[in-house]
Amino acid sequence: MRVIGLTGGIGTGKSAVSRLLREKGVTVIDADEATRAVQAPGSTGLRRLAEEFGDWVLTAEGALDRPRLAAVAFRDPEARQRLNGIIHPLVREWMAERQAEAEGRGEAYAVLDIPLLYESRGAAAFEDVILVYAPDEVALRRLVELRGMTEEEARSRMAAQLPIEEKRRQAPYVIDNSGTLEQLRAETDRVWDQLRGRRRAR
Repeated sequence: MRVIGLTGGIGTGKSAVSRLLREKGVTVIDADEATRAVQAPGSTGLRRLAEEFGDWVLTAEGALDRPRLAAVAFRDPEARQRLNGIIHPLVREWMAERQAEAEGRGEAYAVLDIPLLYESRGAAAFEDVILVYAPDEVALRRLVELRGMTEEEARSRMAAQLPIEEKRRQAPYVIDNSGTLEQLRAETDRVWDQLRGRRRAR
């Protein structure tokens, strides 16, 4: 099975590309989905977070208070390191299980959707990486208009990631998502056909 990395920058539209790939029947294993799963009520991850940070990370219903924990982790590098130390190993385990399931079904491809692939230096583990790209001004507008962030919040989140132009220089495959949904669909088809053609050429 060929395993492909998929990444992007905040506001570039990586989730939309994941949906388009799933429409093609491609198995997409999403790190964000994994994170939600390992932090779900009753999970080992949620229990460890409450033990590490205190019950303030929980809502009245016993679920994770994601915005509250994220706000603290974003401001405090030490807290972020503690959070990542708990969650990242569980996420990797969850994704490895889904990958093994796909391989067991005999699937030819699996796409691992990992937001911070370059920041975590994980790109070297993949023979092929697809980057979903949009210029900073487009990503900024989406974060403000679609996610309701202030411009200051959006710029701060973007600044915390590796610049998208640097990722573009490193990525072997780039899907440009600076236009419409139909243009994104065409870009996704183009890159996916390139990847499949490279496999056939080997």
